[in-house]
Amino acid sequence: MAASTTHKEPDLQGPLQGIVVVDLSRALAGPHATMMLGDMGARVIKVEAPGKGDESRSWGPPFVGPEDARESTYFLSCNRNKESVTADLKSPEGVDLLTQLVRHGDVLVENFRPGVMDRLGFSTEQLHRINPRLVILSISGFGHDGPQGGRPGYDQIAQGEAGLMSLTGPDPGTPTKAGVPIADVLAGMNGAYGVLSALYERERTGRGKVVRTSLLASIVGVHAFQGTRYTVAGEVGRATGNHHASIAPYGLFRCEGGEIQVAVANEALWVKFVEIVGLDATDARFATNAQRTAQRCDLVEEIEKALLQHPPAHWLAHMHAAGIPAGEVRTLDQVYTCPQTRSQGLVIKVDHSSLGAIELPGPAVRFDDGGRHQHCAPPRLGEHNATVRTWLEGAGVNG
Repeated sequence: MAASTTHKEPDLQGPLQGIVVVDLSRALAGPHATMMLGDMGARVIKVEAPGKGDESRSWGPPFVGPEDARESTYFLSCNRNKESVTADLKSPEGVDLLTQLVRHGDVLVENFRPGVMDRLGFSTEQLHRINPRLVILSISGFGHDGPQGGRPGYDQIAQGEAGLMSLTGPDPGTPTKAGVPIADVLAGMNGAYGVLSALYERERTGRGKVVRTSLLASIVGVHAFQGTRYTVAGEVGRATGNHHASIAPYGLFRCEGGEIQVAVANEALWVKFVEIVGLDATDARFATNAQRTAQRCDLVEEIEKALLQHPPAHWLAHMHAAGIPAGEVRTLDQVYTCPQTRSQGLVIKVDHSSLGAIELPGPAVRFDDGGRHQHCAPPRLGEHNATVRTWLEGAGVNG
């Protein structure tokens, strides 16, 4: 455990400047929510178990850094702009620390299984007795109530249970998870959105409230047209590989020596596309989007016959010139070195206490003015023990 005595209280900027977030969460959903709040200028104090900390600190490979200070890149992905303090919440000292943090905090975030906070002595009622203005975010796997309310949840389990895997993959017989922990990330985003709404309401009511979301809710909440396809039309969507279920042509197509993606989302684009590719504009099979979708296999075959005559760069140049949405499929190294990615602030540089200068994926939201201009590296375990406790002592003295 590293306990710093040299760190100063952070000088934060951004729309959430002055908001203090007490982060009891671990793994990914909760930490992603609190990282988003930290990106907006909130002071995020991450409370971790002594000796081991957030379980994602051990999730690897890869691990980086010196042998005596190895860091998990998984942990680094979701804990920028935070401070770390350690406390055993089952001990009197830990209870006292958390009580002080709650008293002086604005938001508390936890993603324990339902009932754990009650057993620790920090039920919703007790938290609001300590601080009536506290906004509480609780993230669970499948919801805090209902017939499966106490069920533990991890990302891939939720992707399967919430139907996403049935919609993803090369065909209906090969259910496939997303390549990123999308249930966790979406739950974090929904949690941050809920917290901001509750903070806004608190300005009017003077009281905090409980915000709840779950991995299940977050996946079901993004079913989009696949959801209404079932609830309204009674159709059960299934995986269609790299092609859109309701729009054609819209997907991945082979070219000479590679692939491109094309999204022909309306009839005006279809007319331009046919001219560029050299398809028969009078082919009755493809006269409307509904017909093209119904005849997708034949359509893809005809398109790829044409596209295989030239490499991706040829077709992308023509598509871009005509205003047809199109693109290549990039690997992550290509994404992070892309000038457009960097121009959008999607790669940030931070100074880590054991790794030195490193680059991290940056926040997805920018402000024309008043945003956070500097970011902090994810903390080492207990790095801010002295800083936070000193702040609490001063806050207690000042009321």
